[in-house]
Amino acid sequence: MAKIHPLANVNSEAKLGRNVTVEAFTTIYPDVEIGDNCWIGPNVTIFDGARIGNNVQIFPGAVISPIPQDMKFQGEKTFIEIGDNTVIREMTSLHRGTASKGKTIIGKNSLIMAYVHVAHDCVIGDNVVLVNGVQLAGEVEVHDWAIVGGTAAVHQFVRIGKHAMVQGGALLRKDVPPYSLVGREPVVYEGVNRVGLRRRGFTNEQIRMIEDAYRYVFLKGYNIKHAIEEIEKNFPPSQERDEIINFLRASKRGLIKSPLAASK
Repeated sequence: MAKIHPLANVNSEAKLGRNVTVEAFTTIYPDVEIGDNCWIGPNVTIFDGARIGNNVQIFPGAVISPIPQDMKFQGEKTFIEIGDNTVIREMTSLHRGTASKGKTIIGKNSLIMAYVHVAHDCVIGDNVVLVNGVQLAGEVEVHDWAIVGGTAAVHQFVRIGKHAMVQGGALLRKDVPPYSLVGREPVVYEGVNRVGLRRRGFTNEQIRMIEDAYRYVFLKGYNIKHAIEEIEKNFPPSQERDEIINFLRASKRGLIKSPLAASK
């Protein structure tokens, strides 16, 4: 049975799992599904279209699944999905999708800190951290294990690769490749996220391979097509190599600058 505070407003059509707690002054609309063992703090608003997994915590003032801030939105039925064990802190705004993708996705085991904004049709992976005040425009992708520093702003359609680390306050206009450490203004590649990778069990050999591969991307003056050819030629197939190559091939906005280009 759910534990619903008498001052909460939970529509009778909303589907709440076992052991869900809903605190005072929270409003939950009818087309909402919430999994087991969730805690919904006070003054939260969860609009139609929210699909929330198990063991999710939502802190005061968060707004989940409002209609998109997109002038093309015509009232179509869309969703936001939030994975198991994710924590959503105070005053976040997480918008549902549009006809473009149909839903916004936030993965499992992620931490969405206070005042973060996630716009329509974004895809946030598992084990992601969005630090206080991060602002994501529509259709941004943040892949598994990435960390985006506080108050960073991300342009529409930008992708942030797996295990990347983005400096706080960064203004991201281009794609951030996996395993990378990026910062400054304008944002540039500053190396491989060695500390994060070691914490997650990557070996020295794996980290060296990633560093060597990115020399072709950022330090040798090659274009992306030529860099991919050199990486394929010089490194045997591996999960890390293939993740880099696939990310580069799929880039539509182009990559962040190399430190060499930024210094000119």
